[in-house]
Amino acid sequence: MRGRDSEAVRRALPLYLVMGSVNTTRDPVEVLRQAITGGITLFQFREKGTGALTGEARITLALRLREVCSQHGIPFIVNDDVELAVAVEADGVHVGQDDADAALVRARIGDGRMLGVSAHSALEARRAVQAGADYLGVGPMYPTRSKADAHAVLGPAGVAELRAAGIAVPVVGIGGITPDTAAAVMAAGADGVAVISAIAGAADVHAATAQLAAIIRREQA
Repeated sequence: MRGRDSEAVRRALPLYLVMGSVNTTRDPVEVLRQAITGGITLFQFREKGTGALTGEARITLALRLREVCSQHGIPFIVNDDVELAVAVEADGVHVGQDDADAALVRARIGDGRMLGVSAHSALEARRAVQAGADYLGVGPMYPTRSKADAHAVLGPAGVAELRAAGIAVPVVGIGGITPDTAAAVMAAGADGVAVISAIAGAADVHAATAQLAAIIRREQA
């Protein structure tokens, strides 16, 4: 999908899976397939952390996951690595505050790809939008073990504060979200929820995804 179309981006955000090989004990490709059939709307390849793949193995996995997304019409986003995103023809890139400069990333990927930027305050959000962000990843919503470098917990109030500050771009909440808390994140003003372990670490990936998707649909109704 093309970036810069805020409504198209908003429609892609409801259930956003973030995953790399370190986030599951199973084949990430099979996990992704089950998550797609369960109802995810967007996928981000985030290959970071202890034991993460590097070099050709990383590229190969990215290509395999990209192909699955392409087959099912699911946008494929790469975390942080702009060159990898370009090499595998990803649909977009997501960068954190401590990653590459968002404006430089936008210049590198052009207007045809989505750019997501992590934000933890209204100031960071405004800067991200000025740099060309199509959507904001806001969090962590709740305590999380999936990211060792996670910021202090914002809670759904962090999303509500951005909306109150006039931030109108699409927003996805991330960090420690479960079926018990997804509704609160949506009610605070998020356009979707991004999860790692709630899907990638589930015993039944399809069922876990379908449960989250149903909750989000109820909140959107």
